[in-house]
Amino acid sequence: MSHPPILVSACLLGVRCRYDGGTKPVERVIELSKRFTLVPVCPEQLGGLSTPRIAHERKDGRVVSEHGNDATEVFDRGAAEALRIARITGCRRAILKARSPSCGVGTICDGTFSGTLVAGNGVTAELLMAEGLEVQTDESFTLSGGDPP
Repeated sequence: MSHPPILVSACLLGVRCRYDGGTKPVERVIELSKRFTLVPVCPEQLGGLSTPRIAHERKDGRVVSEHGNDATEVFDRGAAEALRIARITGCRRAILKARSPSCGVGTICDGTFSGTLVAGNGVTAELLMAEGLEVQTDESFTLSGGDPP
């Protein structure tokens, strides 16, 4: 029986799409490609942001750049595209980058650009969860039954 594909933050697979032009490869996530089809996405690029780009954080329900510009519409557009890709490919779960304003699950930066963390979710994570996808981060994901991969 084949497993449904898993939507994954592209930076976790080694794609240089982070705001700083870097990557955050996580071997545990990369190893999943031996057993699952992984569908890489970068919601921030899908929304139209370049790489590299100015850092953004969520604050009071909005997404702002470190210069104070409101980028909520761009992040919403990227989240919608990530959801569209999940639907097209049949993904029912996602493994996303922790603390990201797009992808964070449970904890995100507070919008002060000080590294302070608060309870909350990234824009894409919220949209995927509202769609019924199981969404976890690279730091805490488990597979069916709670078993780690």
